[in-house]
Amino acid sequence: MSQPIKTFGIIGGDKRQLFLAQSLLNSGCNVILAGFGKLRDRGFDNLSGVEAAVLYSDAVILPLPCVRADKSVNAPFAARSIFFSEAEQRALREKPLFAAMSDRLVRAYPLLDGGQLYDYAAREDFAILNAVPTAEGAVELAMQHYEGTVFGSRSLVVGFGRIGRLLAKMLHALGSDVTVSARKPSDFAYIEALGYRVKNTQTLTLARGYDLIFNTVPSMIFDEALLKNTDPAVLLIDLASLPGGVDFESAHRLGIDARRALALPGKCAPKTAGEIIKKTVFSIIEEVNR
Repeated sequence: MSQPIKTFGIIGGDKRQLFLAQSLLNSGCNVILAGFGKLRDRGFDNLSGVEAAVLYSDAVILPLPCVRADKSVNAPFAARSIFFSEAEQRALREKPLFAAMSDRLVRAYPLLDGGQLYDYAAREDFAILNAVPTAEGAVELAMQHYEGTVFGSRSLVVGFGRIGRLLAKMLHALGSDVTVSARKPSDFAYIEALGYRVKNTQTLTLARGYDLIFNTVPSMIFDEALLKNTDPAVLLIDLASLPGGVDFESAHRLGIDARRALALPGKCAPKTAGEIIKKTVFSIIEEVNR
């Protein structure tokens, strides 16, 4: 990245990328937006084609996730599916390309392998910053779908990672009686020090007595056996990345209100999520140019 980056091409994405574009503009950068053709009738008149975004930018930013199963760019606002041509791939190889889940991108477009490809979603700073809107979004979901109030509720947070820690803190601040399930003795001590109740995830065979349960562990925690020992009236929200940690088929059969909550930052706080992408991309550029 020896050349300064003045113009970013943003190809595809949802509202996060629109706020990312605005944040880049506010920082003095130029932006070429592509893959938002459906928004032309909503006052977006500064939209370009994919070829222009690839050829006339100094660097390109792709969304999270970057590509779909059919190899098209994840672009819900695009007028038609976007596939990179061989010429576009060769052009992208010659400039910094920031993507999320870049392994998917390389599988879809092998020509991009070996280029200046940076996975912003794989970074710890991105994950930590994204944990805040994820936790807030989980609380918002609970407020929407739980028939009581978070205040005075009994909640269980499974997992004490980035999201679990912030979520437990928010629930506690709202007046919920919080229990946190973890695996490590050091986490048990930390949970107790923060004033929460403690459970061991490895011996979690009963999940009764809770109004709200939030799973953050991306492995099958709430299988049929545990769900049979869970109160049917509970609201169970799975925040874990795919394949998740809840057997939804069994949950629905048992009458448990179980909800999968993926990509909450983009749904609940797209402005903040877009600014997080920009901040992470800028951090990568700064590190590479040191």
